[in-house]
Amino acid sequence: ALSMTLNLGYLVSTGIFGAIFVVAVFAQIAVKRFLPWLYWATIIATTTVGTTLADFADRSLGIGYAGGTALLLTLLLASLWVWKRTLGSVSINTVASPKSEGFYWTTIMFSQTLGTALGDWTADTMSMVYPGAALVFGARLALVAALSYRPKRSPLALFWAAFVLTPPRGAVLADFHDKPPPP
Repeated sequence: ALSMTLNLGYLVSTGIFGAIFVVAVFAQIAVKRFLPWLYWATIIATTTVGTTLADFADRSLGIGYAGGTALLLTLLLASLWVWKRTLGSVSINTVASPKSEGFYWTTIMFSQTLGTALGDWTADTMSMVYPGAALVFGARLALVAALSYRPKRSPLALFWAAFVLTPPRGAVLADFHDKPPPP
């Protein structure tokens, strides 16, 4: 709505939603107890900034879906790496300090952004109609769920894999209502 309907463009829209995201994260970190409405407002802030950031990377930077997805995957992996190097764990069970919560929300935002870019790339570039792309991501999520029953598995890797694969499924299902399938 901001970037296209109000003609603000992806950069300005990303800046607006980025500011909302930063305010939500600081508010989330500042409270000393769990407030469901604030937590979910912060989740929504990650998805809105993530969507506009993915569109900015894919379209405005001129690197296309593959380049945007690669850039966002790099940012997500860098976020996880810095978090792990700084605090020793990327488990959500260790999020108990302002620093760990900052890493958590940054990583959540990059994973949401990557998910949006990946969903757009799959549906638009790989000649898949939106329901087909939704099935692909649904099957990948089912695989992650099936892997969780294996004796030798990394619950942490499965958590982050599921977290990255959930947004593209939602994105392609949402786009299915907005765009007709390719001819």
